[in-house]
Amino acid sequence: MEIKHISHFQNGSISKSFGLMPDKEEILSFELSNKNGMKVQVINYGATVTSLQIPVSNGNLVDVVLGFDNLESYLASYNLPGAPYFGTTVGRYAGRISKGSFQLNDKTYQLNINNNGNTLHGGIVGFGQKVWNVTNITSGDNPSITLSLLSENLDESFPGELHVDLTYTLTEDNELKLEYKATTTEDTVINLTHHSYFNLDGHDGDVLDQSMFIDAEKILETDSDNIPSGNFTALSNHDFDFRTAKKCPAVIDNSFVVEKTNNAVAKLYSAKNNLQMSVYTDQPSVHIYVGGKCSDTLKGKENISYHPSSGICFETQNFPDAPNQEHFPNSVLRKGDTYNQKTVYKFENIN
Repeated sequence: MEIKHISHFQNGSISKSFGLMPDKEEILSFELSNKNGMKVQVINYGATVTSLQIPVSNGNLVDVVLGFDNLESYLASYNLPGAPYFGTTVGRYAGRISKGSFQLNDKTYQLNINNNGNTLHGGIVGFGQKVWNVTNITSGDNPSITLSLLSENLDESFPGELHVDLTYTLTEDNELKLEYKATTTEDTVINLTHHSYFNLDGHDGDVLDQSMFIDAEKILETDSDNIPSGNFTALSNHDFDFRTAKKCPAVIDNSFVVEKTNNAVAKLYSAKNNLQMSVYTDQPSVHIYVGGKCSDTLKGKENISYHPSSGICFETQNFPDAPNQEHFPNSVLRKGDTYNQKTVYKFENIN
């Protein structure tokens, strides 16, 4: 089911115009809300989360993700020296692929390069810069929205025509649930992730006073370009051992290896709002990112100046550069198979 025009979904409360693409195609913003007052806003440009409002103990709503108020700012953000990818869906391959090259079925594919001679987050025009179709919306308990994308064969030089469906569900337990599904017409590689920058104090705050827990005993070892070496670094006596919760670091850009997927793989806690976010995923890693490209010149929602510690990403995904590392988890999606991924961000008031 492909819905180009979403007029029959429009009942005032659910969708509104968010801006026009350069070719004048209208981008819409959709709001889901649950009975507790939690609200999420998603635009069909990049299947991007623009706002995530959580009720906190004092009765206020706190917007816990960074973003922009209009489409123009999202479009312009991809022209910055380092695109922030606020709230976006990253694909076809999240993270880096060394030299933008990999072999599949004895053929070498050379992708577009966009990061120090490597391919980052799918290349020059990744899934976050594409217009997705809204193919389903449900209301009532556990409202959801499904967005779909057709990535053509050799898009950014990846093989195969890839069909992606992403369903965001807002549960009555204050969870934002992401379920991805993809199929391909030819064998290809795939690694999808969500790139919200979270801040439980609110998007106008700073994450350095918030505490983080990560259930990981090792991270991927990387070189100076952040390409995995293939080795692992044990976290015992390491600054990035978050098995005992501690304050968020000012700079981090590392893939933590997830061994157990039935428990929360990561947690973030704000003492200011008595708010905790728990991250659940079926993926082999969670890539944690703070700092980097949010310079103080970047104006976000409500004219807030964002800075390097404005938010923290929990990118649940396969390992970067897995297509080039035989002992890393499988990143190949075969023709006839289905890629499935599930990630949940759960919010709780902790007294």
